[in-house]
Amino acid sequence: MSKIRFNALKEVFKREPKKVEVPERLSRLFNENVFSEYIMQEYLTSSAYKYIVAAKNKGEKIPREIADQVAAAMKDWALSKGATHYTHWFQPLTGSTAEKHDAFFNTIGGGKAIEQFNGSLLVQQEPDASSFPNGGIRNTFEARGYTAWDPTSDAFVIDTTLCIPSVFISYTGETLDYKTPLLRALQAVDEAATEVARYFDRNVSKVQSTLGWEQEYFLVDSALFNTRPDLQLTGRTLLGHSPAKGQQLEDHYFGSIPLRIIRFMQELEVECMKLGIPIKTRHNEVAPNQFECAPIFEEANQAVDHNSLLMDLMTRVARRHNFKVLLHEKPFSGVNGSGKHNNWSLSTDAGENLLSPGKNPKKNLQFLTFFINTIKAVHDYGDVLRSAIASASNDHRLGANEAPPAIISVFIGSQLTSVLDELEKVKKGKLSPDEKTDLKLNIVGKIPEILLDNTDRNRTSPFAFTGNKFEFRAVGSSANCAEAMMVINTIVAHQLKLFKAEVDALIEKGLKKDEAIFNVLRDYIKTSRNILFEGDGYSQDWEKEAAKRKLSNLKTTPEALQIELQPKFMDVFVSNSVLSKVEIEARNEIKLEKYSTLIDIEAQVLADLARNHIIPTAIRYQNKLIENVQGLKDIFGEKEFKSIAKEQIDLIKTISEKISKIKVGVDQLLAEKEKSHAIEHSNKRAHAFANNVKPFFDLIRDDVDDLEMMVDDEIWPLTKYRELLFTK
Repeated sequence: MSKIRFNALKEVFKREPKKVEVPERLSRLFNENVFSEYIMQEYLTSSAYKYIVAAKNKGEKIPREIADQVAAAMKDWALSKGATHYTHWFQPLTGSTAEKHDAFFNTIGGGKAIEQFNGSLLVQQEPDASSFPNGGIRNTFEARGYTAWDPTSDAFVIDTTLCIPSVFISYTGETLDYKTPLLRALQAVDEAATEVARYFDRNVSKVQSTLGWEQEYFLVDSALFNTRPDLQLTGRTLLGHSPAKGQQLEDHYFGSIPLRIIRFMQELEVECMKLGIPIKTRHNEVAPNQFECAPIFEEANQAVDHNSLLMDLMTRVARRHNFKVLLHEKPFSGVNGSGKHNNWSLSTDAGENLLSPGKNPKKNLQFLTFFINTIKAVHDYGDVLRSAIASASNDHRLGANEAPPAIISVFIGSQLTSVLDELEKVKKGKLSPDEKTDLKLNIVGKIPEILLDNTDRNRTSPFAFTGNKFEFRAVGSSANCAEAMMVINTIVAHQLKLFKAEVDALIEKGLKKDEAIFNVLRDYIKTSRNILFEGDGYSQDWEKEAAKRKLSNLKTTPEALQIELQPKFMDVFVSNSVLSKVEIEARNEIKLEKYSTLIDIEAQVLADLARNHIIPTAIRYQNKLIENVQGLKDIFGEKEFKSIAKEQIDLIKTISEKISKIKVGVDQLLAEKEKSHAIEHSNKRAHAFANNVKPFFDLIRDDVDDLEMMVDDEIWPLTKYRELLFTK
């Protein structure tokens, strides 16, 4: 075993589970470090508090004098928590969070200083925008950008810093972050869904989108992580032979959690509670060393902030337990990758879930309305949902017999499929009293009973209805939830507006409201049939069937991102005031550039590993074999030697062939990398990296992994899968 591997494993075996102080009741820690509404009532005047609530619930603006009051209260509270600095905490298009810390400290003359923080500092800051992705919106020398306080998401304290959730925009007003378009999409779905919900309850004044994410991740010991340059630089293992035992026995899923892992999870949960992240679930996932955590559902904007904060917390806490968190969608070949399931629904200001049926036909019709409109939205705009989850890392996972395929379809279960079949048979136009009674009693009226018994579950579906919500399972584990949530809420808002216009037009023609609704829903069922699929999404048969249905199968990120620039998909965002044409084009440019850059980095890392680690090690071992063969020849003579040394000679030949293939493969990889680099057009460049560079990864890897099983374990330079995945 190489010295580096040996020392790393030696260090791992010395590890002891860290002791964690866990309170008797986690609930007592909840929101301890959050400037929550409860805390606001203590620190703010009643007038200022009402403005904050109105801003949260109705999007109303906060006057400057109120902002000053809020800033003073926030500062006093933060100081009581030991804070010395404040920051506008935002989510730029890098994929991670960002922050610039400023001290509350300010001089006042006479050799004295005070802690100071006012409304202007709370509301807006000016970080350098030129160093963040902007897709050509800003020139490098035009550095100005603004962060602005988002009062709909609660401020919090981490360590000694007050973090103020904020949006990030350019000097000319275009969005440079994930949060701004999400807030716009949430406003769009609020307005559209509220209008439709009033068909059933005139008292509805607001509809909010809710999100419950499920975060999957891997943990590896930090000492072992540091022995793998590919993990350090790309987040995934570019090389590595599968261990004899992987996940075949299915013994890891929901299995007993190792003590060292439990200690990490406990501390993570304590930190989450303090910051108001309502983590409720933890368990082993399918692959070795893979785990999952999940919170209680929250309002979507707050949930997105909490997931971004969680990913940062995981890294901090893992470091204290000598772990490294891997959020890459496919860090290890041969075992399941990681996703982030986004459970989405809509609820009214009275707390009613619009995707849950009620106890009477009227409420069931409300459920069907939002249920079928969501299906129609996915049918019409499913391709842009695919583009929302497109990334170099997620491409490894989608459709890999562990995650939903790149084909977007909707699973609703056999019982609800039967309901839609019955609704489709309803005649068009006015209904007789008997037909109305039959419809309400025998179809609509039975929905709660159907859902109660609906235990169907399809883990191969990218967009599945699971009782009272839709689960978007194709989102990648490292992704910011905002992108998927922005798209879902926008397309549903757009569809609900179209639905209301159609229903109102039929009412004007003389149909009763319920009849008009049934007529439109019936047409939607017919036109959306192609998107519904109940079978195995992993199967080759589904690919063929999807092609017959004319559903897209966008397998690579460059293919998926082309969709965003089609007029149909651009219009849905522009017409709903979620993104402008300039913003869509800029964000598309950023995604393409990021894809090409990531493949470029992986190609260089793979080439370096092959040339500097693998080939020299293989040659070294080959030389040992040659010495052995030569020794046999000296001892036994030419005649007897040939029969004795045949296997060794064959092994030497095989190793030579592998070395040659790896060398040739690396040379071709680097040549194609340079060619792709030279392409100026971002879309063509991304396609070149996908089609001309990336295919060499598997070719080189196959030969290297073969060598791993031939070369003496004592000298193999890279920590092996069996060590990475099975060392706690």
